[in-house]
Amino acid sequence: MDYDEDDSSDDLASDGGGTPSWRRRLVTWTLAAIGLGLGFLIPYTLYLNHEVGQRFGQLRWQIPTRVYARPLELTPGLTLDATTLKTELDAAAYRDDGAGARTGTYAREGGRWTISSRGYNDVDGAVPGRRVELVLSGGRVASLRDVASKKPLKVARLDPARIATLYGQKQEERRLVRIEDVPELLVTGLQAVEDRDFNSHFGIDISGMVRALFKTATGTRQGASTLTQQLARSGLLGIGQEQTPTRKAKEILYALLIEARYDKRTILEAYFNQVYLGQRGSQAIHGVAAGAEFWFGRDLRDLSTEQIALLIGIVKGPSYYDPRRNPERALDRRNFVLGEMHETQLIDDAEYQRALKTPLGVTKTPGSTAANRFPAYVDLIRRQLARDYPADALAGAGLSVMSGMAPSAQAQAEGAVTRTLKSLDNKRRPPLNTGLVVTDVHNGEVVAVVGSRDFTQHGFNRAVEAQRPVGSLLKPFVYLLALAQPGKYSLASYVDDSPVTVTLGKGKRWTPGNSDGRSHGTVRLIDALAQSYNQATVRVGMQVAPERLGGLIKTLAGIEATPNPSLILGSVDQSPYAMAQLYQFLASGGEIQPLHAVRGVLDANGRAVNRYDKEPAPAQEGDAIAARLITIALQHAVTSGTGRQLVGDGLGRLSPAGKTGTSNDGRDSWFAGWTGDHLAVIWVGNDQNKETGLYGGTGAMRVWSAIFSRLPSAPLQVGDKGIDWQFVVNQNTTDPGCASARRFAFVAGFAPDYAPCPMPQAEPEEESGGWRDWFGIGKRDDEPEPAESAPQQEQ
Repeated sequence: MDYDEDDSSDDLASDGGGTPSWRRRLVTWTLAAIGLGLGFLIPYTLYLNHEVGQRFGQLRWQIPTRVYARPLELTPGLTLDATTLKTELDAAAYRDDGAGARTGTYAREGGRWTISSRGYNDVDGAVPGRRVELVLSGGRVASLRDVASKKPLKVARLDPARIATLYGQKQEERRLVRIEDVPELLVTGLQAVEDRDFNSHFGIDISGMVRALFKTATGTRQGASTLTQQLARSGLLGIGQEQTPTRKAKEILYALLIEARYDKRTILEAYFNQVYLGQRGSQAIHGVAAGAEFWFGRDLRDLSTEQIALLIGIVKGPSYYDPRRNPERALDRRNFVLGEMHETQLIDDAEYQRALKTPLGVTKTPGSTAANRFPAYVDLIRRQLARDYPADALAGAGLSVMSGMAPSAQAQAEGAVTRTLKSLDNKRRPPLNTGLVVTDVHNGEVVAVVGSRDFTQHGFNRAVEAQRPVGSLLKPFVYLLALAQPGKYSLASYVDDSPVTVTLGKGKRWTPGNSDGRSHGTVRLIDALAQSYNQATVRVGMQVAPERLGGLIKTLAGIEATPNPSLILGSVDQSPYAMAQLYQFLASGGEIQPLHAVRGVLDANGRAVNRYDKEPAPAQEGDAIAARLITIALQHAVTSGTGRQLVGDGLGRLSPAGKTGTSNDGRDSWFAGWTGDHLAVIWVGNDQNKETGLYGGTGAMRVWSAIFSRLPSAPLQVGDKGIDWQFVVNQNTTDPGCASARRFAFVAGFAPDYAPCPMPQAEPEEESGGWRDWFGIGKRDDEPEPAESAPQQEQ
């Protein structure tokens, strides 16, 4: 049968060219779809490729800046007790493993300690880890040696505690590691559990995806993501979002591009730094190094087999397998990982059985990844770095800030505040608050700061920001100026503590009185300072001139004060930090030491980029001698003056020097005191400036006493250089055996003339208590100290 072309059937309709129309349309649509797809896919792939290069090309994350305490420097003879050493070790996340053989561990047997330090980067360069043995005896380091060489050591430094983390825009805790720093078992174990074909696939595992689809079809969910896909998901797509086909396709594209651009080593290193391992509030924990600290309080290098297995197990679901909240699930998952390690012969039978029997080993609370727990100290750090590092540049910059904080001193200061203010609370007294600063007298480092009674509270930092009347804390500097004139004044000089009137401008007069309402006649200068007599101090201060006092405190501490006569008795508002800077001159033996909370800053590679711990200039001879004389006088204030309760507290062993201070109406209680190692300046009062009824000796000094009752510190020893000790009767030096003689320190070459021991007779009235002395009634040791700064009286 013949057919004409025109007789073709309807469903085979053709165009003039003879091609069936439906085929032509199919080809056209297919080519158009391919063209559109390529037109979209190629630019989109190029965009994703650019994004991959930008994010992973240089492995840049917003890395937080970490703040570290000072390293504990151990030396033979160092004042140190077992409690303080353990506090320091705990703060630096050391663990007692009974042997002290692994890095980050210690062992104790009586007074003998074995410690294996980790090594760290400091402002002076890298400090290698080492295993040391020290013996504590009598509150000191009796011996120190290297365990490996068995040779004595002059010094050993333990790696410092991390005390704060400064974040950028994202609350992500991350600590970058290089692949060679990751334990081999963690590298191989992760692949055994998550991606056995990692070294051979090109970003996606086709066979694994087929298996996952089959499992899903049978009702069982199974993941098929390679490590590269997981990296793409958390590093570029972000965690915590719902999985959709579009998102999955994007993840696959990212994985293919990552594999095309980078080698397996780079990808694996990026994974270890990016993997999400937990959450603490708004703070996400990324990377295996941060995860090791967060879950185990350990350095990554210190993890055991079972801890590595748990870390790998947590990768699958940090919330679901949270070992603190869901220990049973976490244990099952860990044991599964151990089984995979055993199956792939990464661990042998003995290690497998041992690890299975071991508890999870996570810390009860998150490790040192915690954000700022010391807000007042970190606030001081921020202030001191502000000139070189604006807030935006500091947070999230990956820097290491090496501070001067001593964890043991900070702990003792916080404990003293809690105990003392609780003991001072009563219904008649308004709420008390405090601010304090503790420094190292040798170098000006700030070792502790408390800015509030609730010392974990962020906000107003009373140690730095509170401006309160300092009262008698300025008196030592009045006498310092006087003693700088050794031809006119000495500690043995007589001064007049009778009523005094100072003529002011516009016909006004100022008549300050003593806090006890009495005059004490003619007294020795050392006693006028030790007993904090206002009238005698004003007379001396007017002789040396308020203008010189104002100039002195500006030079030593940058304190700006109007040089009115009332400045002599402390009519200036200052913070504890400012007063600590002022007293540092005395405590350091006459050196001008700028206080600093920051020793130095390291970049992300551990190199020092800024130093703040410069050696202070040596004290000038005249400054050193004057500072020694004031120190001697303020040691007398502790043994026989307004600070004598410290001796009753058992602190006479430290031979401390100190000065109380009280503002009008008992609103502000101050104490500044120092030992051979530490200076502490403390304020106690009410935030609303209400009367507290506390004096310097009954408020702030109680906090000081509570700190130094537990803080190891060397006794204060005043050197004799430039000092001439002589026995004195009346206004002459005399023989040591003279019954009425008293020993004083003079500037060498300025002791008064010698006179033989006189016949026994009454010395000119000094240290007299008036009618109370006639009847043998002295002030009781437990009687509250009076306020040293009387109300300003004008008439």
